[in-house]
Amino acid sequence: MGIVDDGLNRAVQQAFTRPIPKSAGAQMRYLVKQLKGTRAVADALGVSQRTVERYVKDQIRRPRADLAQRLADAVRARWQPRVRAQARKQAATSTGVVIDVRARFGFTAAPGTTDDARLRHITLALPPQYAARLFDAQDTGASEQQLRDLAGQALGEVYFQDGGRRAQGLAVEFTDIEQLEFDL
Repeated sequence: MGIVDDGLNRAVQQAFTRPIPKSAGAQMRYLVKQLKGTRAVADALGVSQRTVERYVKDQIRRPRADLAQRLADAVRARWQPRVRAQARKQAATSTGVVIDVRARFGFTAAPGTTDDARLRHITLALPPQYAARLFDAQDTGASEQQLRDLAGQALGEVYFQDGGRRAQGLAVEFTDIEQLEFDL
């Protein structure tokens, strides 16, 4: 996972209507139900099947820190799939997505212009078509670099070129991301 992929996932998770289960036993029981068995959960988490059974029966209550993180991530990835799908659909068709980024932006432009890269902090609402492109690329398994390129292209078209009204022929280079967040 990369910074853009994680940011998109966190934005969609904000649409959850209920919090994920808090205790390790409840999280294990949820995963056992979703994955239809303790063996599948054990394989997904990298623990033994017996360990999973102990958590399900509340014989073990506190997982190690690394297992607790893997367990919470696995539950969060499968939590409320219909709510997640609805939020993605709404962002891709009507509301768009807000991007808050602090990164280095440089330009490939006509000779004689200032095209040196510089650090910028931009918060911008991207129209639905850009959100749809990002979510479609994420669904098809695009690499982190491809997702970064799409986000950079969207920022270039919306922020720097203002939808084609200025800076014709400007190609935005989006590098050195310090911070990136999405919001639906």
